Amino acid sequence: MKTLIVIQARMGSSRLPGKILMPLGASSVLGYVVDRCRLVTSAMDVVVATSRSEQDDAVEQWCAHHRVSCYRGSEEDVLSRYVEASAPYAPDYVMRVTGDCPFIDYEFASDVVKKMRDEPADFVIYPDHDLLLPRGINAELMSLSALLSMDKLGREPRHREHVTYYAKEFPDAFTRTLFEVPPALRHPELRITLDTPEDYALCKAISEAFPDDIAVPTTKVIAYLLGNPDVAALNAHIEQKAVI
Repeated sequence: MKTLIVIQARMGSSRLPGKILMPLGASSVLGYVVDRCRLVTSAMDVVVATSRSEQDDAVEQWCAHHRVSCYRGSEEDVLSRYVEASAPYAPDYVMRVTGDCPFIDYEFASDVVKKMRDEPADFVIYPDHDLLLPRGINAELMSLSALLSMDKLGREPRHREHVTYYAKEFPDAFTRTLFEVPPALRHPELRITLDTPEDYALCKAISEAFPDDIAVPTTKVIAYLLGNPDVAALNAHIEQKAVI
């Protein structure tokens, strides 16, 4: 079972431009994401998929400097970017990760890969994950055939921008394996992603609490935030942008 991790990342952001290359600890936001993705068990490679926009030259340069595979495609059509970035690797499965989630849970992602290996399907899904998981620690795993089907069938802008949105609208078109969210991760009140200055303040606080430990388990990050409500409150009021 060949699993490719594709990280969508670009410099453009309406609320926090350039966020993915902002410093974090001794590294950067994207550095955290890549290093943690490399800890996912059985992943064949990690690819950063950015756009051909001039502003994303910096992302390609960062990847070259850090010896990270990079693909450049459409800025708006993220789904096509995933298809094209995956093609040279011919994987069986593709894991979708976003570049603004520096504390992605690589242990959870590894368990998801194992679940897919044991019970093959188009998607591994977590019932009510929006009601259970902190925002910013999740990764989506799909079969290559499902990715290609979404690319063929998903024609609306929301399908192209949000990659797996077609499957969310038409779940019966795909086979699914259920994965139960571990109790230690069931804290949806927490926001561990990066989209605003307040999010960045929280991420910096976490990196300072675990200096020189990019691989700190996400369960420890959650425990830290639960034990330090003043830090968790830094971005508790931020609302996630709606899909349109």
